[in-house]
Amino acid sequence: MAKVRIYTSNLEQDRGELLDFLKERALRFGNFTLTSGKTSSYYFDGKQVTLYPKGAYLLGKIIIHKIRQDNIQALGGLTVGADPIVGAVAALAYPLELDIKTFIVRKEAKKHGKQRLIEGPQLNTGDRVIIVEDVVTTGGSSIKAIEAVLEAGGKVVKVVPLVDRLEGGTERIEEMGIHVDPVFTARDFGIEI
Repeated sequence: MAKVRIYTSNLEQDRGELLDFLKERALRFGNFTLTSGKTSSYYFDGKQVTLYPKGAYLLGKIIIHKIRQDNIQALGGLTVGADPIVGAVAALAYPLELDIKTFIVRKEAKKHGKQRLIEGPQLNTGDRVIIVEDVVTTGGSSIKAIEAVLEAGGKVVKVVPLVDRLEGGTERIEEMGIHVDPVFTARDFGIEI
């Protein structure tokens, strides 16, 4: 069994290790249909990394580094891509004494119980929020999460995707006045767009 790693912040080392892990486990070549309906010769299966302890740990550390100065009250995203990312950030935020509410946006409101669209601690009017995502292509998933947060009274200050495919999603999000700060882009994998 490996030694327990204490949280340290060596961003470039963490990014390099996570990039190698993504290349090994998440990047595949072939013929794929993406969530957006587009077809592609490559596919990032982010959950092969974000649902693995090493990937969740490294990504959580990198995201915390990216958001520490943003003065946020909450972090979340659209299910299913954001779920493991939100969990990783929540787990690492606690020992660092970062008081961040984390949440998941459903694809549609629940039909029973509280009939909520956003699951987790309630967002308050004016809460500054970060949206996380595994892969941005057209930006549709992030925009759906942004719209849910805005409807709840929150203010989205940034979107942090694991990978930006550089296919127009970032531009759509930034047209809404929201900065996109990806951990990686397709170019980091040698993919030219």
